Amino acid sequence: MLHAVIQKLAQFMALLGGIVLCLLVGMVCVSVAGRELSDLAHSGALRGLGDWLIALGVGPILGDFELVEAGVAFAIFSFLPLTQLSGAHAKVDVFTSGMGQGVNRALGTFWSVVMAIVIVLITWRLFVGMQDKMRYGETTYLIQFPIWWAYAASLIAAIAASIVSIYCAAMRLTGQRML
Repeated sequence: MLHAVIQKLAQFMALLGGIVLCLLVGMVCVSVAGRELSDLAHSGALRGLGDWLIALGVGPILGDFELVEAGVAFAIFSFLPLTQLSGAHAKVDVFTSGMGQGVNRALGTFWSVVMAIVIVLITWRLFVGMQDKMRYGETTYLIQFPIWWAYAASLIAAIAASIVSIYCAAMRLTGQRML
C-alpha cells in the first residue's frame, strides 16, 4: 500500500511538472509571437493594422524569462520523484555490466542512499534559501513577484522528491523490490 501511495505521489508530481512545462512553452511561443508582431507593427510594414496592434499593446509578455526560470526549476524538481522511483537516472554501466548481480545490487543500493542524502540536502538548502528570500523581500526585476514564491513551489516538489528517494533507499537497504 505504501508503494502505491509513493507511486501516485511521484506520478502526480511528474504530471504537475509536465503541465507547468507545457504552459511555459505556450507562454514563450505567445511572447515570441508578440515580440515579432510588435517589431513588424513598429516597422510600418502593416500600416493601419500595425497602428492598431501597437494601440492594443501587442508585444512580448513582460517578465517571460523570469517566469520560465521559476517554472523550469519547479518542473525539474517535479520530475525527480518519478525518475528516482523508476530508476531512470542516467547510468554508465560499461564497467558494472560485467559484474555479478550481487555487486550491481550493492552499487544500486549505495547510489540510492547517496541520492536520497543529496536530495534531502538540496531540499534543506532550498528551504533555507526560501527563508532568506522571504526575509529580504527580494523580487524579480521586471514583474516584481517575490522570489520566494518560486522557491516555495520548488520546495514542495523537492519535499516530494525527498520522500520518494528516502523510500527508494529504504527499500533497497531492506532488500525489498520497489516495482
